[in-house]
Amino acid sequence: MKKIKILVVDDEKDLCEILKFNLENENFTVDTAYSAEEAITKKLEKYDLLILDIMMGKMSGFKLADKIRKERKLSVPIIFLTAKDTENDTLTGFSLGADDYISKPFSIKQVIARVKAVLNRTGSSGKTEENIMVKNLKIDIDSKKLIIDNTPVNLTKKEFDILKLLIENQGKIFSREEIMDYVWKDDVIVSNRTVDVNIARMRKKLGKYGKALVNRSGYGYCFEADNI
Repeated sequence: MKKIKILVVDDEKDLCEILKFNLENENFTVDTAYSAEEAITKKLEKYDLLILDIMMGKMSGFKLADKIRKERKLSVPIIFLTAKDTENDTLTGFSLGADDYISKPFSIKQVIARVKAVLNRTGSSGKTEENIMVKNLKIDIDSKKLIIDNTPVNLTKKEFDILKLLIENQGKIFSREEIMDYVWKDDVIVSNRTVDVNIARMRKKLGKYGKALVNRSGYGYCFEADNI
């Protein structure tokens, strides 16, 4: 699956880094720019969402948005950040094609919720996922099936979700808690042992590919194709 790409533009570097850290924890890919002038030099068409501070140095977020819409002819969703909360600013933002408007100070949870809402509303979060291939192992996204050497392998939904998470993020270690949050969410209360049991079952079903499911003691699990 192609990750959603977000560009955060704000002249407060600390704020950029805070947003980057927290949005990446939500599985987004995040770049930052510390001025509108820096942002305009980037390939803005590759981003699925722009988060723009309004009050920056020489070029404001409003001016940047105007250039994005009129000169670049891009329809990428835009969320404005502002320390001011006036009706005129809000109207100006929406007239420039803003999709949302967040006033400072804000909570990180609020920003994440607004980001997800804008992506869902604009359809940017609904990109077609591509099938995942690792040698002769294939995860078919449409049918939600695992195929190894052209033979279907029967996985439970939880097993499939765990495997998909690890393969999409090859080499990244996920703690048991992170896997539980991703796969089980708020469905039921499960223990760390539940993750271990699912991984153990998958190793058997995957045959030689099971070696790629690596347990990093004290940290968690990852998928390492080099082990196959």
